[in-house]
Amino acid sequence: MRSSLIPKLFSILKEEKYTFSLFNKDLFAGIVVGVLSIPMSIAYAIVSGARPEQGLYTAIIGGFFVAVLGGCRVQVAGPTGAFVLLIYATISQFGYDGLVIATLIAGILLVIMAFSKAGFIIKFIPYPVTIGFTSGLALILFVNQIPDVLGINIPNMPKDFFSKLYVLSKNLHEINIFSLIIALISVCIVVIWPKYVKKIPGSLIAIIFCSFLVFYLSFEVDIIKDKFGEIKSAFPTFQLPKFSWNKIIEVIPSSIAIALLAGMEALLAALVGDGMMSRRHRSDSELLAQGAANIFSSFFGGIPATGTIARTATCIKTGGQTPFAAIFNVLTIVIVLGIFKNYVAYIPMASLAAVIMVVAYNMSEWRVFAKLFNSPKKDIAVLLITFFLTVFVDLITAIEIGVILAMFLFISNIVNISKIDSMKQNLANDEKNRETSYGNISQDIEIFEISGPLFFAACEKFKMTLTRINRFPKVLILRLKYVNYIDASAIRALEDILHKCKKDDTILFLSGVNKDVMNIMIKTNFINKIKKENVFNHINEAIKEAQKICIPKETVKSQLEV
Repeated sequence: MRSSLIPKLFSILKEEKYTFSLFNKDLFAGIVVGVLSIPMSIAYAIVSGARPEQGLYTAIIGGFFVAVLGGCRVQVAGPTGAFVLLIYATISQFGYDGLVIATLIAGILLVIMAFSKAGFIIKFIPYPVTIGFTSGLALILFVNQIPDVLGINIPNMPKDFFSKLYVLSKNLHEINIFSLIIALISVCIVVIWPKYVKKIPGSLIAIIFCSFLVFYLSFEVDIIKDKFGEIKSAFPTFQLPKFSWNKIIEVIPSSIAIALLAGMEALLAALVGDGMMSRRHRSDSELLAQGAANIFSSFFGGIPATGTIARTATCIKTGGQTPFAAIFNVLTIVIVLGIFKNYVAYIPMASLAAVIMVVAYNMSEWRVFAKLFNSPKKDIAVLLITFFLTVFVDLITAIEIGVILAMFLFISNIVNISKIDSMKQNLANDEKNRETSYGNISQDIEIFEISGPLFFAACEKFKMTLTRINRFPKVLILRLKYVNYIDASAIRALEDILHKCKKDDTILFLSGVNKDVMNIMIKTNFINKIKKENVFNHINEAIKEAQKICIPKETVKSQLEV
């Protein structure tokens, strides 16, 4: 196995001494983040349209595989807000069986990405795309919590954003004042608590406090037990999904979206962890772990899992030093699920919704969103298109269109880097640092310099520049010294130029071809078409040979003697 796929846990056990001091730090951090993970996992499962225990199963299964196989020093995995809309849409359209198949395929895609060394590619998805769908997701997530915060029971909430707001406005007379009070208390605790206590998360304190408040004061508010009944404590058994070819084809878009989201979220959390611990993660190993987490989550009744920024940061802040902290987090969830499940059932829905609202507000990054309006127009367009598609269409479409836009944006930027310039005049006029030893370069010689990658998108610019030549000369020299990459489309363009040159009795010379580009030309047989003697190491050699062709020998000889 190559080094980029070796899990961090294995490296730590092999290269470091796991001391009792590290054990204590990891244990404390694991317990704290484990207790925090329980209500958060339940909340994300509920708003995704799944059962509460399925969120816990995901935190256990996903958390374990990411801890053991992951490429991060510390990474806590489980259900996350980024998946909420995607899971809800998939369950609504294809049922839970469809979600299971989509999660399994997404896991396989992540494993393939890991072995293909695709970890670095996900990092290059443009910032406007990421902020666009993250902010759109945060807005919808925020709006979706309003019914539970206000204690309004709306059985068939419409999916359309404006229809949802309209239905909420029509039912405002049904507000449950106790639910609103619980929600406001929860928000206050989440906001104020971190100012005084750093190590224990405010969201955990808010949920525990409000649960006791509702239980002892008998507030008439919805609790988890009212909506979902008793939470199952039994550990899920291994079950294969119910496969059908039609279902697999139907869920492919969801699978791709889940894989991309899982990869981006996990690697973003890894970068946050790197910054907090001054470490470096292994992207490919992390993607492999995320793939395994989603594959096994689908086998054990879970939902999509990924690395979580908030829980990973909390684990590090409370002292977590190694992947064992994430393993202790999993063990904590298992123990609590087995022993304290009855207490979990009394968590108020209003308190969970309020905590998710705060998460959505922080996730929106509205200050960054506003700041991006100072960016170039293309970036602003990508930002707004991705945002509005997320809010008014769906997340899958937003991700697909966002990635396509990102590709076009990337290609556009690369094309701008690629240049083709006429350099004959510069060579002739350069008296101080003349690259050639000749006075006037013959009018029957044309010289063009190409710089940057020469690939399919830059080929049109290349052809257009050459067509501006009024008449084809006796010798056309293409200097490729600064071309570091060439693809099949560029080879085809060169073949077209060569064909045109032969038709017009023009000899085509190449100069300064680097080793990598030369290898591609050899493999594609272009070198044999142009002939090796027409390829030169230096521009001087090419011009010297061209002068011999275009100027009588006596003239060349006299120029050299001068």
